[in-house]
Amino acid sequence: DVLADSKYVFQTQAGTPFIFTGTGTGGWESALTNTLSPGDKVVTFRYGQFSHLWIDMMQRMGLDVTVIDRPWGEGADEGFLQDILSKDKDKKIKAVAVVHNETTTGVTSDIKGVRAAMDAANHPALLLVDGVSSIGALEFKFDDWRVDVAVTGSQKALSLPTGLALVCASDKALDHMKTAKLPRCYYDFMDQLKTNPAGSTPYTPSLSMLYGLKESISMLKQEGMDNVVARHHRLAEGTRKAVEGWGLELLCAHPRWRSDSLTVIKVPQGIDSNKIVKHAYSRYNLSIGIGLSQVNGKVYRIGHLGNMDELMMCSAISGAEMAMIDAGMKIQPGSGIGKAIEYWQQTAKVIPTREAV
Repeated sequence: DVLADSKYVFQTQAGTPFIFTGTGTGGWESALTNTLSPGDKVVTFRYGQFSHLWIDMMQRMGLDVTVIDRPWGEGADEGFLQDILSKDKDKKIKAVAVVHNETTTGVTSDIKGVRAAMDAANHPALLLVDGVSSIGALEFKFDDWRVDVAVTGSQKALSLPTGLALVCASDKALDHMKTAKLPRCYYDFMDQLKTNPAGSTPYTPSLSMLYGLKESISMLKQEGMDNVVARHHRLAEGTRKAVEGWGLELLCAHPRWRSDSLTVIKVPQGIDSNKIVKHAYSRYNLSIGIGLSQVNGKVYRIGHLGNMDELMMCSAISGAEMAMIDAGMKIQPGSGIGKAIEYWQQTAKVIPTREAV
């Protein structure tokens, strides 16, 4: 049963999973509308385009949003959060919302640390987490970190096309659903709760995507989530070695926040990073990410999440290296990919099941 299997992705036994035909943005909406009412106070962080868009959704829904703005390249500051929650003596704040991995900036916030800050403030607010580009790639412990609603999408770590929003809700979140007054229809948990136990859905499901999801989760189980997390870290470290070899800097300067889902690379002044992305695609058939919003033209993004290995990443890094030279950057051929290869070769292990080869 793919719905039951999806609990493995969230690393939960106690949570209730939901699968919607839609995107992570729809998952955001479900997290808010099933737990909150107009005028409810929410505390959240803005440190990239996707955290900004979630805030925009909250505000347009009529929520009272306290925004903690952080520099793009930093993550959720637990100290700021604890201070705000500690001052909320009447417990009027109903939810804390955090984007776990901000794909605009290559920053991964510490959800375990966020939960610790909430506990230190002795605050009962719900913890809502956008895990679209983290869940299934990075460490995520729904039960252990007492997350109340977590959201991910099919197109990132699950290695599928865009089209499914996976959501997991705690018992506490489901209890809040009973009194939540924000309008909801398609993304109503209750419709799913009425139909899912019989193996059905309230609306037409995307069967082909569900079959793909079943296989994707099977692959994650076969590898083991700890091994999945370790693989993503190793691919990320090799990519960061390449950046060092090029003599460039990450947008995320502090090691504590560096993402193992993607690497966001700053380019020198006078270089338009969009040209790098254009050359990579038009000359080498390589898709890398442009800089978004306020960092457009200043950075580009290399993803290393999902069903990836070292040889796939070697192609991406080689293509990026050539594209940077095409865009006018003074990059020595081999300077980055050589560092990545050196790291991956030195840290390589025999693939399980192939020990006897």
